[in-house]
Amino acid sequence: MEPSKRFGVKAGRVAGKLALVTGAGQGIGACTARLLASEGAKILLTDRNEDAVQERAGEINAEFGPGVAFAARQDVTQEEDWATAIQAASEMMGGLSVLVNNAGIVLTGSVEDFSLEEWRHGMAVNTDSVFLGCKIALPLLREGQPASIINISSIAGLIASATFANYNASKAAVWLLSKSVALHCARNGWDIRCNSVHPSFIQTPILDDLVGDKERDVVLAKLARQVPLGRLGEAEEVASAILYLASDESRFMTASEMKLDGGISAM
Repeated sequence: MEPSKRFGVKAGRVAGKLALVTGAGQGIGACTARLLASEGAKILLTDRNEDAVQERAGEINAEFGPGVAFAARQDVTQEEDWATAIQAASEMMGGLSVLVNNAGIVLTGSVEDFSLEEWRHGMAVNTDSVFLGCKIALPLLREGQPASIINISSIAGLIASATFANYNASKAAVWLLSKSVALHCARNGWDIRCNSVHPSFIQTPILDDLVGDKERDVVLAKLARQVPLGRLGEAEEVASAILYLASDESRFMTASEMKLDGGISAM
């Protein structure tokens, strides 16, 4: 039997799926929203920057037809914003079957560099947001089975750096939280998968936090030299991995991590 028939793959790999993507105003989130839409899903894009997600949703609708993409402002650190976003998914799309917890920030510094306030801010954006998203979305995801939760961690959640104390800790928490959520769903007999994605250096605006006031080309070249493949990753490459996890092709994959690091973790 052809693989496409065996696994039920069709032109629209996520046709009929209803997805919420956080941090979708730019970078990986925006790229993911467009790719999922191109493969047949309806998308709710959320971001603190409402103008950005409204623009991205408009672009998707112009390309793939009206009523494919919707947009809403969301601060992923706020419980009430999550409740509002999940309600919006129900009202705008009629349900939810894919949750992509993508929103995040990079705060650099050693353990001695952070104030408690700064530390808590990094943990709130990178980790609390994923906890809130999984918890608040699960009731609606149960109605949309088979469903998939995709949490964007980082290769920094698996390997450490002296100057990435907060980012290491917050993204490592996302890694193991994803496994716990997956086992919780499996124990309850729900057809809801939960996996984490671990990119390394991807060419998105988030790299600006690493560049700072230094010369951009010099910093990016230095980062690329750390990657065995010799280059930085592209947002489209991460979005393609998310597409697989969102599709029914990954029905037997849960509590797992997908590394998109150009080989860094093998060194």
